[in-house]
Amino acid sequence: MFEQKDILYEDNHLIAVNKRCGDLVQPDPSGSAALETEIKEFIRRRDNKPGEAFLGVVHRIDRPVSGVVVFAKTSKALARMNELIRNGAIDKYYWAVTEQRPEPEAGTLRHWLVRDGRTNRTRVYDLRRPESKESLLEYSVQACSERYTLVEVRLLTGRHHQIRAQLSKIGCPIKGDLKYGARRSNPDGGIALHSRRMEFEHPVRHERISITAPAPAGDQLWRFFEEALQ
Repeated sequence: MFEQKDILYEDNHLIAVNKRCGDLVQPDPSGSAALETEIKEFIRRRDNKPGEAFLGVVHRIDRPVSGVVVFAKTSKALARMNELIRNGAIDKYYWAVTEQRPEPEAGTLRHWLVRDGRTNRTRVYDLRRPESKESLLEYSVQACSERYTLVEVRLLTGRHHQIRAQLSKIGCPIKGDLKYGARRSNPDGGIALHSRRMEFEHPVRHERISITAPAPAGDQLWRFFEEALQ
């Protein structure tokens, strides 16, 4: 259930929250509770609104992924945030815990991705294929434990399962991500991919803002990496 402590940033135009692994951003056919619905109800009750609160979904992250998700509280903010996304003007940074250390430890990945709707997987190719989409990301190793590596990813394009598929392609599947080659699942059923930070020009005030989500609480490995970078 959504709580006040999940809010990372809020003003009259935007609300950014720290999504938990397993939460849906928007309702889907499964009928599971979704953040969009829960936040609307939270705002309605908190602000004593007589009707339903407006809330626009700016972007989505996969259900097994945690971290920053931004919603718009006004139609004007939503339209302007959508324009920022179309123009590639929102910087998105992710933390991924991988089973192998990338070589080299920093670089740019460029692949061609094809989404398979039947299996809900993304296939990765080194060369352009029919119906493929060019996919780019920058990565750098941030810290290492005995068995895992913390990689920071700057997402340059927004494709289906892009980070998961591209890291798997170079032999570095994300911890817990069985769909893309991880050895075993995580106890919570999620994957060790976290939307760490988003930076963009505020759609109304036009000042640069940066929103950071703490790593998932209660997980010793995430805590180890977060403390290693302090």
